[in-house]
Parts: sequence; structure tokens; C-alpha cells
Amino acid sequence: MQPPTLQEHPNNTRGSGQDEIRGAKVSQDTLTWQAPAAYGGGVTTSPASPTPATPGSPDGPGSTATDASASTTSTDAARGSARWGLTLGIASYAMWGTLPLYFPLLQPAGALEIIAHRIVWSLLFCLVLLLATRQMRGYLAVMRSGRMLAVLSAAAVLVAANWTIYVFAVTSDHVVDAALGYFINPLVTVLLAVLVLKERLRPAQWVALGFGGAAVVVITAGLGTVPWVALGVAFSFGFYGLLKNRAGRTVPAIPGLAVETTVLAPVAVLYLLWLGAQGTSTFVQEGTGHALLLVSSGIVTALPLLCFGAAARLLPLSVVGMLQYLAPIMQLALGVLVFHEEMPVVRWVGFSLVWCALVLLTVDALRSLRVARVAQR
Repeated sequence: MQPPTLQEHPNNTRGSGQDEIRGAKVSQDTLTWQAPAAYGGGVTTSPASPTPATPGSPDGPGSTATDASASTTSTDAARGSARWGLTLGIASYAMWGTLPLYFPLLQPAGALEIIAHRIVWSLLFCLVLLLATRQMRGYLAVMRSGRMLAVLSAAAVLVAANWTIYVFAVTSDHVVDAALGYFINPLVTVLLAVLVLKERLRPAQWVALGFGGAAVVVITAGLGTVPWVALGVAFSFGFYGLLKNRAGRTVPAIPGLAVETTVLAPVAVLYLLWLGAQGTSTFVQEGTGHALLLVSSGIVTALPLLCFGAAARLLPLSVVGMLQYLAPIMQLALGVLVFHEEMPVVRWVGFSLVWCALVLLTVDALRSLRVARVAQR
């Protein structure tokens, strides 16, 4: 599972679920990190403010000692937060980028059995995290909200489809197609903004969409088949991101994933019980090591989300937006260099067109963020 779709926001904030949990927040001009319970809760690092000076004291009018000290403290705190955020951001995308190495280890389990275990163990791991980080109240609040539960239930179906397509891809020699899907995903997000949200695009975004469409046509014509895996990955995650955008302002990552896996868990458990009754479940038959690998899918799913959630609150949106390409780059490299999947010239041409589109989108997004910052000053 890839990270939530990034959206441009004029204030560049990342806090959510403020009524239920204490989160982290970042503003344009200063970095203020309030660590939630998961990261040592209650510790606040923010630009220091000078103590009001007493008339006639050394720090009164005419003295800059306190101001200089406060400025140094502020700069050091901001740099420390940014470095920690960058480390967490790289770690989250690196974990997503190396998933093609993990899922083949779960064979001979098939894609559906892997997904069923991923759902069950992700739910259990998320419940432990909710208790440890004191976010259980937020999870229960969503479960009691009919509208929010309906939105996340639809998102759960989409993420299950995305997981299934992705696991099928990496266990059947389609890692490169999966990477292409996540490269295309930002273009799908823009397309959905037009078709579903009725947003007006800037010229650069239209050109980027043109490049993306041309890439699909070139690959289809050159290989003689539509890149269904790539399109399935891109559109399932694109629609998932659209729904999460509607819920993401009030539901943090771990409670959201817990709700989604709660919705999916009954079907997953029934499927696993059916496999056991048929004698085709690999959980017991393939030994303890295989069973432990299936159990670890919960940690593999939730841990990158934790790192991403913290990084997104500590880093500017532009930096997080650039980091999101790390995962598909790593997946492409693994597909070509480790799994030795074929990369004919026409596929390189298709990827190149997609990369041109992404460059256009990135430059346009950075420009619009600068304009928004100037407008706020």
C-alpha cells in the first residue's frame, strides 16, 4: 500500500483528527513539532519566545541577548525536525519500494490468501498501536459515524483491490508494470480532480495528462496489449486517494487503516477458514517460518504508514511530494535488475513520457505553492 495521495494545501498543514488525538503540525514559517504518544508524547519543540524583559534588566530594551538565543534555538529546532522528518520520509518510501522483495517470500500462498492474512494481521497490529498511542477513541468515533464509516468502507474495498493487484503483479513477474502504475498515479489523481471534483486545471497539468495518455497508447501499441496491471494499480489507488482525501482531514492514518481492515476482516477470516476447510491453507502446512512471515504482513503494512505520517507533519509539502517517487523508482530498479523483467525500447519510451509528465506536474505544483506563500504574506 502506498501513501495517501498528496494534495496541494495553501497552509501546508498535516494535522488531522484533532478532536480525538494530539498530532503534529507544521506551518509555513516555523516548524513546531508536538510529538504524539507514538513518538514520545508530550514533548514539544518549537521556536523559543524571549521572556518579557524587566525594565532596567540586562535583557531589556537595547539588549539582543535573548533574541539571539531564541533565534538560535528556533533554527536548531527547525533543522533537527527537518532532518528527522527527512529520515522518516525516506524510510517510509524505502519500505514501500522494497515490497517486491517481501511478497514473493510468502509463496506458495496465492495473492488472495496473502491479502486475507494482510488484512487480519494489519487489523490486530493497528489495534495494538491504537492502544499504545491512545488513539482508540478516534477509531471508535469513526466506527460510530455512519457517514465516515460509509466513506472508509468504500475506501476499504478499493485498497483491497489495490493490494490484490499489486501482490499479483509482484508474484507473477509484473513488478515493472506495478512501478509504472505508481508513476501514473499522480496523473490519475489530476484526471479524477477534473472528472469527479470538477476542478479547473492549469495548462501545465493538461499537458502532463497528454503525456500520460500518450505513454499508455505507446505501450499498448508497442507491446500489443493494454497495461492492465499498471492501470489497475493507478486507478484503484487513485480512487482510494480521492475517498481518503474526503476523510483524511479528520481521520489519521492508523485509525483509518484500522477501520478499513475492520470492514474487510469478516470476509478475510471467512476466506481463510474456507481455505483451511479445503486443506489448501499454507499457514499451517508450510511450517512456522512461513506462518511468521504471513503474520509479519501486519507490521509491513502499518510501519511505513507510521513513518510517513510523522514525516508529512515535519516536512514541507514540496519535499514530501518529491519523495513519493522514490518507491516506484526502487520498484522499477528491482524489476529490471533483480527480477530481470524485459524492458523493450517501447516500454522505455512509455516510461520516459510518464516521467516528462511528472516533471511538468512537479514544476507546476512548486510554482503554485510559491504563489500561495506570497499571497499569504
